Amino acid sequence: MNIFFSRSRPLVAAAAALLLAACGQDEAPQQGAGGDSQPPAKSVEVAELARQDIGLDKAYPSKLMSEEEVTLVARVTGFLEERKFEPGDLVEQGDSLYAIEPDLYQSTVEQREADLNSAQAELSRAERDANRFQQLAAQNSVSRQQVDQALADARVARASVAQAQAALNSAQIDLNYADVTAPVSGMISLSQINVGNLVSPGTELATITPLDPLEVRFQLPQRDAFELRRQLQDQHITDIQATLEVPALMGQDNGQLSGNLDFLGSRVDAGTSTVQAQATFPNPDGAVLPGQFVRVKIEGLTRYDVLAVPELALTQGLMGPQVFVLDDDNIARARPVNLGELAGPWQVLLDGVEAGERVVVGDPASLKPGTPIDPKPFDGDAEALMDQFDEQQAEQAPGGAPAQDDSAAGEGAAGESAAGEGAAGAAAAEGASEAEAPQDAASATQSAQQAPMTSPGADQEAKEAEGEGNE
Repeated sequence: MNIFFSRSRPLVAAAAALLLAACGQDEAPQQGAGGDSQPPAKSVEVAELARQDIGLDKAYPSKLMSEEEVTLVARVTGFLEERKFEPGDLVEQGDSLYAIEPDLYQSTVEQREADLNSAQAELSRAERDANRFQQLAAQNSVSRQQVDQALADARVARASVAQAQAALNSAQIDLNYADVTAPVSGMISLSQINVGNLVSPGTELATITPLDPLEVRFQLPQRDAFELRRQLQDQHITDIQATLEVPALMGQDNGQLSGNLDFLGSRVDAGTSTVQAQATFPNPDGAVLPGQFVRVKIEGLTRYDVLAVPELALTQGLMGPQVFVLDDDNIARARPVNLGELAGPWQVLLDGVEAGERVVVGDPASLKPGTPIDPKPFDGDAEALMDQFDEQQAEQAPGGAPAQDDSAAGEGAAGESAAGEGAAGAAAAEGASEAEAPQDAASATQSAQQAPMTSPGADQEAKEAEGEGNE
């Protein structure tokens, strides 16, 4: 309401000013400390904290290696006569890969077989002579010395047979080594020696790398290893599922492999405070190759009996990370917290809150301490809550700045009203006399101060009106 003062009625103007001031004092207790009226309660999701078991979503770095990789070496001396593969082929265990002068070693085997046959024939003759001399000795037809000599010859012949058999076995082994076969299945590398070169025992020929399955060794932090051992009390280690993520192939169908844990160490490394683990992953297509840097994710890893809130419930305060806790009057109070591990959409809290307290989980970024809250129950689905928040942000993005809430709109309307009152005060000051001008300026200033929150333009107009009155 705009009040205009008359030069001939100073007492009436003074009384009206006092009445306006008294009205402002009556309305002051209804306003907030900062001049704002009490905002309406904000309806958001609120969760009551309770201890629970939270599944972790953690991955561990590792360099992929094939534990069964084999380097082929020559076992015999000879010229490399044949290579029976192409570099990069997938070979099967037992496949013939190289030939090192097999004819030479085959002839040696045949010679040793002949030696064995000769020794066996000699043994047969010696045994017959020994039997005959024993019969003659029973008739006193030969001397005891002749009998002993026949028995000794039979034993020597028997030893010659064993020696010839050993030589034949050795020749057969060399013949087998002349044919180099694959000890494991996998992908074979480039040949280190060309056909026609002379090789000797120990000469490296090629490398075979098994690709299916892949065995990955990695290090678990000791706390994760202890929790995993607790979990293994109720299930077998091969029941623990694992996922292999290859950063170089992310976004492709073969960027992930699924497998299972098959080993967990029984000691903690004193240097790294970690426990060694191993997981096996089927790799039938051979898309993932050893030497790549990968991440191994263990599914089912759990933190037991912890307090956790959805990640959306966290904000950054002056004391660090904080959450908003409701008091008995449903007023939001900021509470600093110590953060633990991040478990998917959940954040584990180590300190700062207690079980049974109520925490705001629905978009606390728009709150400030002291905001009244109309609590809505939280269904416990943190992932759905995060998805809902992301959808709201996406809807606001195309329209430019996000829409203001009711309190902000009220502040803008109050600013416009204050601006109008300031302009009316300035007009009244210009039409009044020098004696009445101070009263007009005081009325304009008081009207501007009674508004909940004025805009910068209204404040400037009020100051101009006050200056004109002082003149």
